[in-house]
Formats: sequence, structure tokens, C-alpha cells
Amino acid sequence: MVQLCVNGARGGADGAVVPLSPEAVAESAAAAVAAGATDVHVHPKTPCGRDTLSPRVLAATLGAIRARVPAPVPVGVTTGAWAEPDPAARVARIRSWSVLPDHASVNWHEPGAEEVAAALIARGVAVEAGIWSGTDGAARFLRSPLGPEVLRVLAEVTDTDPATARDSAHALLSGLGAAHGRPVLLHGEDGGAWPVLRLAGRVGLATRIGLEDTLCLPDGGRAASNAELVTAGVREWAAARREHG
Repeated sequence: MVQLCVNGARGGADGAVVPLSPEAVAESAAAAVAAGATDVHVHPKTPCGRDTLSPRVLAATLGAIRARVPAPVPVGVTTGAWAEPDPAARVARIRSWSVLPDHASVNWHEPGAEEVAAALIARGVAVEAGIWSGTDGAARFLRSPLGPEVLRVLAEVTDTDPATARDSAHALLSGLGAAHGRPVLLHGEDGGAWPVLRLAGRVGLATRIGLEDTLCLPDGGRAASNAELVTAGVREWAAARREHG
């Protein structure tokens, strides 16, 4: 599985290549799925480019994507605290959604993670447990009674140094242990994105790639689109898998 991470918290300052509007996100997602992505993770944006959990924006974004990328490709969203810092307000937003994503990520180190995950599960939205390196997210998740109920674990390596990101990934996976028996998707970001993606291939884990995680191709050149990143990501993951399979 190679998940597309469409845009993340990036904005206009990261260049016109990063899709922000529902229409641009949908077009980018459709091209990336055609290139080999099997799942979509998106950050819905306000007109000024800020991440939001607004039911209106969520409905517009999901509607646009699903019109271009029909089922069975799942579409998920973020519930990151930066989009709504107050945990109670975050839960209220989720309960107000009129259109539901297939899944949503919950960063387990953030305040209110358990309540946010419970609200999603109550609404029938699958949960991706975001476990960041350098946080206590893994320990919190392993203690959580909701752990066995999540769809998968997003093991996010926040170490952006390509020389050390793989070691950080190994440490994160070790800290997760059996991860309540849930599938693990391993990915990195910026300078660590490609080394960690290749490691995911070597150890047979799902991964993700897209403009949220990196703006650059494996050779260091600037990516022109999410589709270009996914094409490279599928190739790099498969090559690593073959070499170590």
C-alpha cells in the first residue's frame, strides 16, 4: 500500500504545486491514484489556506475528491491539533460533520487524542493512530484501550536528516512493539522521506508519499506534482522490497 499525502500543513509559501482548493486537491489526487496510490490522506483548507475541521470545508473537499476518485479508494483527513487546538472543540467539529471521510488520523501525543479517536469511532470513521518519533505517542498508544480498534498505525519519523532517519525509524518501530496487532504504515518527512520509504519497502510495511511529506524527488529535484512523487514512491518501495524480499 502506498498512500498519497496530498498537501499536509503546507501552504502557498511552498509553491503553486501544492494543491489547496477542493478542486485542485481532487485533480491532484486523481492523477496520483492513476500513478499508483491506493489511499488518500488530505488536509482540507480554508480559502486562505489554513487547515480546518470545518464541516462545510470538509464536505466540499471530500465531495470534490470522490467525484474524481471514486470508491474503493479510501479518503482520509487530518484531525491535527493545529487545525483546532481545543480538544473539546475538535470533538464538537467531528460530531458536526455532515459528510464523513473513510478514515481520519489522530496524533496520539496530542492532548485529547483518546476523546477525538472515540468520537470518530462513534461516527463510524476509521482511525489512523499517528505515532510521531520524538514524542510519547507510542507509550500512550500502547496503554490505550482504543488501540485494538484503530485501522492502522501511522509511524511518522520526524527526523529529517537522511543520515539518521532510518535509525530513528527503527527506534520508533521498536518502541511500538506489536502495536496492538494493528497494521503499520511507516513514513518520513523532508530529508528523511525517501530513506524511510525505502526502509518500509525492505521490511514489508505500507508507506506514503506526497507533497505533505516532501517537495523533492529521490534525486533531489523539485517534484512537479503528487503524481510524480507517487510514481517515484511506488518504484522505490517496490525496488527495496525486491532487494530484501
